[in-house]
Amino acid sequence: MAAVTDTLKLFLAGDVMTARGVDAILPHPGDPRLYEAYVKHADDYVRQAERLNGPIPRPVDFTYVWGVALDEFELRQPHARIINLETAVSRRGRPEPKGINYRMSPENFPVISAAGIDCCMLANNHVLDWGAVGLADTLATLSNNGMCSAGAGHNRQSAEAPAVLPQPGGRRLLVFGLGAPDCGIPPEWAATDKRAGVARLEDLSMQSLRPVAKRMLEGKKQGDLVVASIHWGGNWGFDVPREQVRFAHALIDEAGVDVVHGHSSHHIKGIEVYREHLILYGCGDLLNDYEGIQGYTAFRGDLGLLYFASLDPGGQLQSLDLIPTRLRRLRLCRAEGEDRKRLHDTLSRECARLGSSIQLGAKNVFELRW
Repeated sequence: MAAVTDTLKLFLAGDVMTARGVDAILPHPGDPRLYEAYVKHADDYVRQAERLNGPIPRPVDFTYVWGVALDEFELRQPHARIINLETAVSRRGRPEPKGINYRMSPENFPVISAAGIDCCMLANNHVLDWGAVGLADTLATLSNNGMCSAGAGHNRQSAEAPAVLPQPGGRRLLVFGLGAPDCGIPPEWAATDKRAGVARLEDLSMQSLRPVAKRMLEGKKQGDLVVASIHWGGNWGFDVPREQVRFAHALIDEAGVDVVHGHSSHHIKGIEVYREHLILYGCGDLLNDYEGIQGYTAFRGDLGLLYFASLDPGGQLQSLDLIPTRLRRLRLCRAEGEDRKRLHDTLSRECARLGSSIQLGAKNVFELRW
């Protein structure tokens, strides 16, 4: 058995959107009809990607979309792999009247397992896109596939409960899922004692923090480490609002959180290390079907990062390695040349505002310095 003094290695990622175009190229695509203003068929997203970067085989196997991530997992062997799963997993339900509705076929869920993902965060603005029945199917599919989840449940208690990931040396990693209203989670999606839903915060005030901190501290045993995975903020824009900074700091100071794992932005944002604890304000999308879509191209949402964090037994950050990626033909590829430089320069600019910096390491890995 590994000693409790060993480093804990985490893989963290932003939004994984395996619906629509991604679902369409996998072995068991669901109903391709869409209820969007301009796009009515999932295959249209595939064709847009093909027009930009060339033909995509169909069906692809479940490992296809992960591309270079699988090589990095093999090399780095993280103890826990955590993503924000930004879709319902269901063939049932009615589309909520919100304009964009994501769902993937339950039979395609092995695409998540294929990357060895350990925990799916669900407190986001798409998990209830197909209503309560869609959420029920999502929770059932994850459970049937032996997948931990956090941030949504059949009632408030289960939505607020952490995912518990056993770690070497008898330790545990607790993952709490939280959703903020500013990312578009409707108030009626909040789980209650009698209603399924998500662990939705009223706001990012210290008043909202208190019950969160209470349950985090009560759930944490000696030796446990805690990740607060939080969906917050808009899709576009590099600015980190002051209330996010205050809330992230308070999660560490008041709730005993070791890593704040923020997501919602479709592009990478700045990274802070506060009192030796990692705060990711926006991880960007990891997987989506936006390839070829016009608009917001200045943000380069097709460029992303694989986040590999190493923590000491007390939860303090030892290192953060960032692997630059680019989505091409609905698959994760290495970002090279000008794309890699763009990522490096953007990240350096945004991290500088938060007191950290980026150094180029071996094999073009970005390393965080603080």
